[in-house]
Amino acid sequence: MKHYIIATAAVALGAQGALAENRIDTQLPNAPELAGYGDLTVGVRTLEMVNPDQIDILAIDPQAEKPAEWPRYDRPLTVEMWYPAAEGAEGDTSLQAYLRDGTTEVTLVGKAHRDAEPAAGEEAYPLVLISHGYPGNRFLLSHLAENLASKGYVVASIDHTDSTYRTQAAFGSTLVNRSLDQLFVLEQMAQKAADGGEFAGLYDAGNTGLVGYSMGGYGAVITAGGGVTEASVGYGWGGPHGTLGIHQAGSETHEDLFDDRIKTAVAFGPWGMNTGFWDAEGLAGVKIPMLFIAGSQDDTSLYEKGVRAIWENVSGVETALLTYINAGHNAGAPMPAPEESYYFNEDKGFNISEHYTDPVWNTARMNNIAQHFVTAWLDEHLKGDAEAGTYLDLVENSNDGTWSMNEDGTEKEDHSYWKGFPEGTAKGLVYEVKTPE
Repeated sequence: MKHYIIATAAVALGAQGALAENRIDTQLPNAPELAGYGDLTVGVRTLEMVNPDQIDILAIDPQAEKPAEWPRYDRPLTVEMWYPAAEGAEGDTSLQAYLRDGTTEVTLVGKAHRDAEPAAGEEAYPLVLISHGYPGNRFLLSHLAENLASKGYVVASIDHTDSTYRTQAAFGSTLVNRSLDQLFVLEQMAQKAADGGEFAGLYDAGNTGLVGYSMGGYGAVITAGGGVTEASVGYGWGGPHGTLGIHQAGSETHEDLFDDRIKTAVAFGPWGMNTGFWDAEGLAGVKIPMLFIAGSQDDTSLYEKGVRAIWENVSGVETALLTYINAGHNAGAPMPAPEESYYFNEDKGFNISEHYTDPVWNTARMNNIAQHFVTAWLDEHLKGDAEAGTYLDLVENSNDGTWSMNEDGTEKEDHSYWKGFPEGTAKGLVYEVKTPE
């Protein structure tokens, strides 16, 4: 009886979070093939960067006259870096992160070892930048960052100042700075790989992918070459006094922004089409292949008039759109909701867990599917892996795929099931491909 009481108490404590493990590395039994972790040991560390002499958007009064000179400041950015580590490396596998409420600090648990020695590879790994939403933080897509690092990528996930849970400020700063942050971090990472330090030769910043979620996706579209509309530059609630004009389609500043070290981009639920930031002319400027990922019931960026419309209007490069049917804005990107987030916050007016979850889909399931597709996309475009591309050669609607196998495990001629998905698991998804016009 005593043993039973102790066990019951332990379960009760777990239900209250005392024994909770907020894992970011969950692999469900029905996860598609490429969602699985790779063979490499993973390290993680925190980098502090400062972008000097930037326009201080928060110091500009949109109601006052336009200043003769823009106020300027040195813009701090914190970056979390996941990377292949030396075999046998050990270290703390927990991450300390803040919740959406901006005040509650929680512990996340994964596979990456804190401050582990980097691997000594024979050839440099591709670099991947991750850019969170508004608000968000550098850990929001940590499940994807760690997963990619185990497969031979170095991942730099950015805390965007004025846009994190703890620094959330005027939206204009996010609109103007998001793409600038991405490119500054790219340059900083390039310097770290070339300066003869411990990261020398670990990764190739000249072979970089960009992953953005929501406002990070908005920034990814700009970074990829998509220019915003003239109307959006003039929005009173946007960049004050036309500061967003540096990203306007056709402007010299926007044309000069593009960095050919970035070879491809993935945008989860990119924002902006729903409020007039994009049009066909501006999106025609996208210069690199892009994978778009969306929920068909996205009520933040919208779907038909939002993410899907962005995808339809990118005309000059190869693109694809993965849709989670009936999922919302959180389709695929956010990590599973930490247990401490399941409470109603009076100041925010909602249950904090809603920032991470979906009303229909299981978050870990969405994460596993995203890990599978992003791996296939990046392996094909950054590693030149032709086999990875076969995982993207699919019938459009997953529900239409036919499972037809011989007894020896080989496919019959009429087999059309989504490659990498176990039998019966490719449901509720659509994958569409568009080639350049």
